[in-house]
Amino acid sequence: MANTILIADDALFTRMMLRNILSENGYSAIVEAETGAEAIWAYERWKPDLIIMDINMPEMDGMAAAKSILRTNPQAKIIICSALGEKQLMLEALEEGVIDFITKPFQPDKVIEVIKKALP
Repeated sequence: MANTILIADDALFTRMMLRNILSENGYSAIVEAETGAEAIWAYERWKPDLIIMDINMPEMDGMAAAKSILRTNPQAKIIICSALGEKQLMLEALEEGVIDFITKPFQPDKVIEVIKKALP
């Protein structure tokens, strides 16, 4: 699969887990960022087909980064990931233009299901 996917999360473990799930399912063009600001830079640099972004990150959170990216390109496909207890934040993200969300801890089948919906 030739789609480029950006994983933005401050936790190395989470990025590695998502990278493994993606790799095991045929996705190989993967870019990583640790902060919201890095995610914006990486989006501008690589123009990924999909962004999977943590909602809680240092410096600039995922919500602010998502809003910035969507202002630049309203067609950007962003999936927010967050802990189960952050339902209000996830609903707010969907209202802002984020296309879907996945919850931590990740269930590989659910992650792939959401990605396949986003990248038909």
